[in-house]
Parts: sequence; C-alpha cells; structure tokens
Amino acid sequence: MGDFAISVAIGHQIGAARGDRSILSAMDISQDELFAILGRSINDLILSHRDDLERKRKTRRSASEPKARWVDQTPEYSLYICGLRKLFPEALFIHIVRDVRAVVRSMLNFHRLAGIQLVANEEGAYRYWLRNVRACLKAEQAYGPSVVHRLRYAALIDNPEAVMRSLLDFLGEPYSPKCLEPLAKKINSSNVPADFKADDPATDPKVIDKATRLCAEVEETPQPTEASPAAADEIEAAFNERVKYVASLNSEYQRALQVIAALQKETAQRTAGCIDRQSDSKTEQARSTACAAREVKES
Repeated sequence: MGDFAISVAIGHQIGAARGDRSILSAMDISQDELFAILGRSINDLILSHRDDLERKRKTRRSASEPKARWVDQTPEYSLYICGLRKLFPEALFIHIVRDVRAVVRSMLNFHRLAGIQLVANEEGAYRYWLRNVRACLKAEQAYGPSVVHRLRYAALIDNPEAVMRSLLDFLGEPYSPKCLEPLAKKINSSNVPADFKADDPATDPKVIDKATRLCAEVEETPQPTEASPAAADEIEAAFNERVKYVASLNSEYQRALQVIAALQKETAQRTAGCIDRQSDSKTEQARSTACAAREVKES
C-alpha cells in the first residue's frame, strides 16, 4: 500500500493539473480528502471480508471478539509511513528493532522460507537494515510516541508479558494472556542454520561499522517523547520528492527511448558510410588491378 499511496498523490496531481478545467480542482477536492476517502474505503473493504479470511484460515471469532482492528506488516512500510498516514490518519505504527547481525543472518537465509533472494549479499543486507531503521527513527521523531511505538525484539523475548502490556497500552487494547501464545513458536523464521557464517570479505567494513553503531545507539537511547514538526516536514518533503520522481518515470523512459533510437540511427548511418567508403576503395583497387593487367597484356 506504500506504492498505492504514491499513485494516489500522482493521480491527484493529474486530476488537478489544469485548475478549474480539471475535475478535482473544479470540485475543490483536496489531496487530503482524496487520501482520506480512499483510506476509509480500503478499511471498510478489509473489515467486510473478515469472514472470508477466517473461512480460508479455518478460524472463527466469538461474538465477544469482533476483531475490528487489522494489521499489515512489511519492512518496506518503513519507507512509506508518510503516505500511509495520509491514507490512514488514525493508523498506529510499531517499529520492531532487532540486532542488526541477527537481521543480516535472517535476510541472507530468507530464500529458505520464501524461495527468493531478499538481498544479494551481506553488504546489501546491512544497507537494507540501515535504510529501513533510519526511516523508522525519522518517523519516531516526526510523529512522536502516540503514533510510532518502538519495540525491542530482545526485550520481547526476555520479558514478553511486560513488553506486550506496553504495546497493548499503546494500541488502546486490553491485555490477555492469550497474547503471549504466538510467541511460543517462531513466525516467519528464516531457518538460519546454527553453523551459518554471514561474513563476506567483499563487504565494506564502513557499512558494517555504521550499522553496528546505529544498532547500539538505538538499543541505548529511548525514542523521542514528543513529535518534531521539523522532522515531519522532512518526511513530507521526501514523500513529495518520491511522488515527483515516480510521476516523471514514464516521460523519462520515453525520452530515453528517443535518445536510444537517435543513437541507433546515427550508428547505422555511420556504419553505412563506412561500408560505402570501403566499397569505393575496393572498386578503385579493382580498376587499378584491371588497368595493370591490360598493360601487362599489351606489353
């Protein structure tokens, strides 16, 4: 849904590009209003299909458990928090922080679970972690602890009840001992072998150093206690830049095709000219040979 948020912003730009001659501008439909109505529609759609999901997963909720909250998770959302908040202004975000070395090992073994390579190598895994964690830390600064909650993975393992109670307080949900039951089994484990070695001599030591230092800093430093308007402006600007970039991709692609076609034409013309010159040279050489043959015959 992060990419969808980008598409909504692009769609609004297109639909409001010509002032009152564009339908969105003519009807005074703002970008915020378009985001909000689409977000509510997505929420209603998902909640209305709970029964279908439960039937397929062979689960059933009781009348006292309406399950009005849904959760979507992927590390990629770290980069789209601004757009997701536009779609779902009341959404809450949980930033799960895990030791970078454990994450790298997990990512390098991701193919055991999903059958695809999540990252190409160890350095790619460290860069992936850095990019996502930095984005989440910026969101913590921008929106404050009432919107983004940092959860330390190690603390969840060491003291699950206390961490779960804190998390549920953040969500405004009551605690139940049943909340701890899923922790008895690893979920989405990459099945990392005990003897697996992640070390790659080709990995840039500076990247490892940046990641390990940031990991230690996050472990030792609590998240900000209040929102920062300046950080929020930074995230908003980054979102707008992303929208601008994606919106220009097609025109840039078409321009690149035109450049390639022009270069191919120029290359073909140069090649043809070279062949013509070679042909002229061979013709002149043949004439000289013929003349020399006639001179020999006449003599």
